[in-house]
Amino acid sequence: MTQLERSHLAIVRAVDQQGSLTAAAEQLNLTQSALSHAVRKLENQLGVALWTREGRRLRPTQAGEYLLSVADRLLPQLTHAEARLRQFALGERGTLRIGIECHPCYQWLLKVVSPYLAAWPDVDVDVKQEFQFGGIGALFAHEIDLLVTPDPLYETGLHFEPVLDYEQVLVVGPQHALRTAPFVQPEQLARETLITYPIAIDRLDIYTRFLLPVGIRPKRHKPIETTDIMLQMVASGRGVAALPRWLVDEYAPKLELTAVRLGMKGIAKQIFLGIRAADADTRYLSAFVELARKHRDQEERR
Repeated sequence: MTQLERSHLAIVRAVDQQGSLTAAAEQLNLTQSALSHAVRKLENQLGVALWTREGRRLRPTQAGEYLLSVADRLLPQLTHAEARLRQFALGERGTLRIGIECHPCYQWLLKVVSPYLAAWPDVDVDVKQEFQFGGIGALFAHEIDLLVTPDPLYETGLHFEPVLDYEQVLVVGPQHALRTAPFVQPEQLARETLITYPIAIDRLDIYTRFLLPVGIRPKRHKPIETTDIMLQMVASGRGVAALPRWLVDEYAPKLELTAVRLGMKGIAKQIFLGIRAADADTRYLSAFVELARKHRDQEERR
C-alpha cells in the first residue's frame, strides 16, 4: 500500500475536472504518457481501480469517488495553508505581542494600535503588562515581541527606537496654589500628597530625578492604579501627580487641571519601542515601529 501524496490527489482532481487523460495532462503540465504511467502506478500501489473508461471519458469508481472527495477537501486546505505560511515567512501574518512597562504608555499605545490594526488585518495584537522577569527579560525569553518603555536598557541583541518625546510635569487642581507658578521646586512638594501609579519609587522619575537627589520626600505618597481616578483626585484637591504633559493636555479642559514644570529646566522623557535585533526585518513588527515613528512626527508638527 502506498502513501498518498499531494500529487496523487492533484491527478484525481484533474482527471475528474477534465474528463480525459489528455486534457488532465495538459492541466498538470505533463505528457499524456507520463500521466498514464502515473495513473497506472497509483492504482497498482493502491490495489484498486480508480476509474473505468466510458468511451473517451474516465468515470471514477466507488474508490475513485472517495479519493476525489478527499482531494476536493484537502487540496484547497493545503493551498490555503501554504499561502498562510508564506505570509508568516514574509512577516505579513502573526500575533504581535506587546509588553508595556509604564501606565501612561497604554494611552499612547491606543493611538497607534487603532491605525495599525486597520493597516494589518491579518495580524492580531496582544498586550501584556505583567512579566515574570521584567520587560527586558520578557523580550529575551520571547514572551513578548515588542516592549513599550520610557527606560530602555541597551543590551546586546536588542534594539530601541524612540517614538515619543515628552515632558514629565506636575499636575495640580483648579484651586491649587501652584497652578500659576512657572515651575515648582522639590521643597514645595514636602507638604503635598503625591499621587502616583503603584510603582516602586526607584522607578518613578518624580522621585529619582527630582525629589531624592535633594533629599526631599512628599508629606504623603498615595498609589492609584488608574489614570482617570488619579486625575479626578487631583482635580478635587486631594493631591498632586506627576504625569506626561501630553496626557495632562487630554484631561485638562474637562477637569480644569494645570501642568506645572518640574524645576526650571523641566524633566525631559521619551517613550521607546524595544525589539529583538534578530526580528528587525519581520514586516508586521517593523511596520508597527514605523507607524509609531510617523505618529510622533505628526504630533511634533502640530
